[in-house]
Amino acid sequence: MRRLILEEPYSRPAKWSPRLAWFSLVVTVIAVLLIRFARIDYQSGFIALGTGLAVAVLAVILSLVAFIRIWQEGRRGLGSAIKGLVLAALVLGYPAYMGLKAVTLPAISDVSTDTDDPPQFSRSRAALDARAGRVPPDATPEARELQRESYVQIAPLTLDVGPEEAFGLVQKAAQNFGWQVIEAVPPGGRTGAGRLEAVDHTFLLKIPEDVTIRIRPRVDGTRIDIRSASRFGTHDLGTNAKRIRDFLEATADLAIALN
Repeated sequence: MRRLILEEPYSRPAKWSPRLAWFSLVVTVIAVLLIRFARIDYQSGFIALGTGLAVAVLAVILSLVAFIRIWQEGRRGLGSAIKGLVLAALVLGYPAYMGLKAVTLPAISDVSTDTDDPPQFSRSRAALDARAGRVPPDATPEARELQRESYVQIAPLTLDVGPEEAFGLVQKAAQNFGWQVIEAVPPGGRTGAGRLEAVDHTFLLKIPEDVTIRIRPRVDGTRIDIRSASRFGTHDLGTNAKRIRDFLEATADLAIALN
C-alpha cells in the first residue's frame, strides 16, 4: 500500500528574498562604479543607488516575513530566507554606518577653522573651471554656531616658521593627500597672505569636495586656516571635519620634521 507523502509548502517570501537581494547587490555595485568613475551624472547615479538600497530593504522585509511564516506554519525555505537576509545585509551595511553618522554628527556641509572670518573660495577662471562654475556659498550663522558646538577641536594651525616655509608645507601636505591643486598663490602682496585651492574626493564614490587654505603671517610665525565644503547635500557625514583634522595634523608633522 502506497503512502502519500505531503511536503510542507515553500514560503514564497523566502523564495523571493534572495532573488531581490542579488538584484539589489548588482544594481548597487553598478551604480557605485558608475558614480566613482564618472560614467553617469550624479543625480541619475544617486537615483540608481537609492533604488538598489530600496530593493535590499525589501529583501530584508521578505526575509523577516518568511521567518514568521516558517515559524508559525512550518513552511520550508529557512535557508533561502537566511541567504536573502545575509545578502541584503551586505548591501545595507555601509549605508547603515553612514546613516548612524548622519544621526550622531551635525547636519552641516561646510567646515572652517575660522568661523568668524572663513577663507573665501577663489573666483579665478581656473578655480571656477575646476568647480564647474560653482562657488561654495557662505555657511549661515546657525551652521557656524553648530560647528563650534560640535567640532570644538577644529581650530587654526599656528607654526613658528615664516609664511614662505609654511606655504611650502601646505603644498607638500596637499600633494601627499593626492588633492587636485587648482590654484596656489604664495604669500606676499598687500596683505602678505597666501592661498591654496584644491579639490579632494570622498573615499567610496569619489565625489568632489572643495578646499581652500589661507596662509597669513604673524609676529610669532604663520597662521594657517582651512575651509572644506561639500558640493552635494546638506550633511557631509563628518568628511569635511575629518579632512581638516587630517590635513592640519599632517602639516604640523611636516613642520616638526624641519627641526
